[in-house]
Formats: sequence, structure tokens, C-alpha cells
Amino acid sequence: MFILRLPEVKRRRGFRADASVYNEVRDGLCTTGVAISQRSKGWPDYEIDAINAARIAGKSDAEIRELVKVLHAKRTELAILQGAA
Repeated sequence: MFILRLPEVKRRRGFRADASVYNEVRDGLCTTGVAISQRSKGWPDYEIDAINAARIAGKSDAEIRELVKVLHAKRTELAILQGAA
């Protein structure tokens, strides 16, 4: 798993502006970034790939919002599994 910084997220999503990513986050159409330092965030690559795949498959905004909820829940699940290891 890789953590993508904002420029790479924009490139993979096909956006030109930072605001495009943050607007999708606000609208529930993209996961929130994870803190990688005090002043920077990144996104797990598998989350961006999953959102792109859903868009390509023609999923509705409502379906993508549900996917985003699942992806956020998976973060918690992964953290629990990492703690048990």
C-alpha cells in the first residue's frame, strides 16, 4: 500500500485543482486524507483506485458515497488488524 500526496491524487482522478479533491471529500464522494505529518495528508492508493473503478463502472453518486463509507470502515479494520499483529 502506498500513500499518495495531493498532486498524485489529482493526477489519478483527472483533476487540475486542489479544490476538486476537497469538494469531493466534502460531498462524500472521496475519502478524507490521512495525516502523514503535522501539516500534510495523503490518501491510500487502494482507496483512490477503488473510487476510480466505481466511476468507470458507472456507479451513481449515492453508490460512491456508500463505497467511501466502506473504505473509511476498512481503515479502522486495518488499524485493528495491525494492532493485533
